[in-house]
Amino acid sequence: MFLYEELYTLRKTNNIITVPKYIQNNLNSRIELRKYQVEALENFITYFENDTLRQKPTNTLFHMATGSGKTLIMSGLILYLYKKGYRNFLFFVNRDNIVNKTKINFLDPSSSKYLFSEEINIEGTNIRVNEIKNFQNTNNDDINIYFTTIQGLHLDLNATKENNISYDDFKNKKIVLISDEAHHLNADTKKKLTKEEENIKNSWEYTVGRIFNSNNENVMLEFTATCDIKDKNIKAKYQNKIVYDYPLHKFRADRYSKEIKTFRTDLDIMERSILAIVLSQYRLKIFNDNKLNIKPVVLFKSDKIDNSKLNQQTFLNEVENLDGKKLEYILNLVESDLINKLKNYLLKNNITYDMLSQELKDSFNIETILNTNDTTNDENNMQILLNSLEDKSNPYRAIFTVDKLNEGWDVLNLFDIVRLYETRQSGGKKISKVTITEAQLIGRGARYCPFKINDTDEIYKRKYDNDISNDLRICEELYYHCQNDSRYITELHQALKEIGIDLDKTTDKEYILKDSFKSDELYMQGWIFKNKRKLKSRTKVNGLKKSIIDKTYTVHIEKGNLIEDIILENIKNENAKSKRESIRIKDIAKDNYSLINKALCKYPIFKFNILKNHYPNLKSIEEFITSDNYLGNIKLEIVYNNTLFKNDMFNAISKFLNEIATKIYDTEEVYEGTKEFEAIRINEVFKNKILHFTNVVDGGLGSSQNDNTLHKDIKLDLSSEDWYVYNDNYGTNEEKAFVAYFSKYVEELKREYNKVYLLRNERYFAIYEFENGERFEPDYILLLQKENNKGFEQFQIFIEPKGTHLLEKDSWKEKFLLKLEKEAIATKKFKDDNEYRIWGFNFYNSEKRESVFENDMKKLL
Repeated sequence: MFLYEELYTLRKTNNIITVPKYIQNNLNSRIELRKYQVEALENFITYFENDTLRQKPTNTLFHMATGSGKTLIMSGLILYLYKKGYRNFLFFVNRDNIVNKTKINFLDPSSSKYLFSEEINIEGTNIRVNEIKNFQNTNNDDINIYFTTIQGLHLDLNATKENNISYDDFKNKKIVLISDEAHHLNADTKKKLTKEEENIKNSWEYTVGRIFNSNNENVMLEFTATCDIKDKNIKAKYQNKIVYDYPLHKFRADRYSKEIKTFRTDLDIMERSILAIVLSQYRLKIFNDNKLNIKPVVLFKSDKIDNSKLNQQTFLNEVENLDGKKLEYILNLVESDLINKLKNYLLKNNITYDMLSQELKDSFNIETILNTNDTTNDENNMQILLNSLEDKSNPYRAIFTVDKLNEGWDVLNLFDIVRLYETRQSGGKKISKVTITEAQLIGRGARYCPFKINDTDEIYKRKYDNDISNDLRICEELYYHCQNDSRYITELHQALKEIGIDLDKTTDKEYILKDSFKSDELYMQGWIFKNKRKLKSRTKVNGLKKSIIDKTYTVHIEKGNLIEDIILENIKNENAKSKRESIRIKDIAKDNYSLINKALCKYPIFKFNILKNHYPNLKSIEEFITSDNYLGNIKLEIVYNNTLFKNDMFNAISKFLNEIATKIYDTEEVYEGTKEFEAIRINEVFKNKILHFTNVVDGGLGSSQNDNTLHKDIKLDLSSEDWYVYNDNYGTNEEKAFVAYFSKYVEELKREYNKVYLLRNERYFAIYEFENGERFEPDYILLLQKENNKGFEQFQIFIEPKGTHLLEKDSWKEKFLLKLEKEAIATKKFKDDNEYRIWGFNFYNSEKRESVFENDMKKLL
């Protein structure tokens, strides 16, 4: 049994240790740990604190998909292990570019990918993250990290240079070793070694092993997406070390990745390239239409460096000479639903081909293209540009490369990869190395680009699998543009399958409304009711949150400005290297109120009318500055050299207020669901819809209710059932069991009601829990009508089939459904004498709850 399986057993019995709050509190405020990241941290913490499981020295491996946020988990583990007494961390990896990227993520607060909070504070102590060159004389109050490559580490440890790291550094010190892309460590573990692996046999594993085993309290954290556990030696090594397993196929099935499409055409290479940038520009327009400031990027992959440079120049010439006529010609060469959709978009928005060709010239030119093989570029600067492609200030729309981006490249806004060669390397019976590399690049590009349209959207997940005709669907897809060669595509799909992306197991299904339902007056003129989510009143809020005001904020001032007046004249000793002054905001305001007021004006959120929206009981800006309920009692610790001048103080206050502004913006808003359910026309909500499914299994999600693999008790041909409004049901096994169960009641219901319709709610709309506004999309809606002396009585009943494993976890949904009968109010702007009732039933569960659900059904008869 693998270690992660043992931990899963503990999780099922509620013996898992939860993530301490100080970890989330000390990560960057814009970061929200995802469910699987929380589980990964919990698994490690549980293992680390379990004396029965844990081995010393402690070695664990996180086997997690590319793009799953391994560096974020590293930062959470660093915080946890710091709290456990560890101060010294050794980060090593195979490639320089990953080292440089990780340094930025851990050390540079100005980077958009910085992982820690601006101020790390554990139990009232402020902690710094320091980069060090050796482990001698490190600060025992701080997090000290030595960054290196595995090759560099080996060379440094075995060379006798002054100030170099040495094996002596590790004597009598507890060290945490962090190995990214850890599969490179296993050269010596395999029984059969290549020549290259033989050369490193005595360096990588030996060096790391010697450090790791130098102290029984040492910890090694390994991270990789590609642990080759098919190799029996590697499996034996890691069976009791893989603390969390989250492979790419699971990552993708959980909707944390883009969906991948191979866009195969018979176009030549440059026509293919033009098509890719047209689609990129189309995405940009869709993002802009939805007020999303996201810039799509295209990657052009060549087979050789010389070809990459030549392809770049040819591409630039091609774009420079592009006109509307040529553009229209290229688009007309391709027959696809996507291209037709693009053409309709251009027509609808009065965008001519000439206008689009000019846009492409402006967007794809020498200023917006980066070639990773260009030796005239500064290597470090290029890495920064490559790893900040999502930033608003980064101008690049296209990257030309050969193989420099195969590991360690974190980019989310890559949506198109263009293969600029048509050769196919023969791999014999095996998949060629080139194709494997291409598949790995696709896997890296498949990282999801986070965005949300509605405030209840899950920002890091695909949102349109259940609505792939939505315009925004293209913003969740990665297109790999290549030649239409069946042999190559077969091999590519096989290579993708080996890394966990099985395109052959993806399928699209369409829910089609039956003509009999569409012609019914209920569909044409009828109503369905849904509630809204709204902010809870903040009338009782009388100040900033305790978590904001009950802390000290530290600001570093590099140097004073000698032109300004001295603000703290009592400070002497100008020879001192570093000084600290701790002062409350209201004390600064006594003598320098205007200074704080001026700094407040830099940030729009501190305008009184905006503050008043957040804090309705606030009387004035002066109260905001001086009151203990707001800024007044907050301590500002200023660290500076020599003398503190007035301009320094202004800069310190401005930096502090920037953090406060962020915290106010990020203040969790509290919602509630309205008890008034408003009427919407049924035909405006329920329409035909195409769904996308990954990894369809027999009888499960994505398969037909009439599938031959289903048990005879739940197999049903819904195409001929007038009470089920769609052509089929592609839901889960539990949903299919419910539909089959419900079918047995239809005749009885028809004797009681003149209209009986069951509707599948495929993300058509949501309802919101009354107390906290939690979003909920019930799977089914049962509509019943019966005539009375005034018109008719309509029942709208929400029904949710639920698997046994989710009954407890989702119990809040059931409680909400059961409130509806008494508390939901059907409101309407129209006048009629009909009665509308909104109900919810207990969960349907075929294993444990059929009798409970049966009682609900009997209420209708």
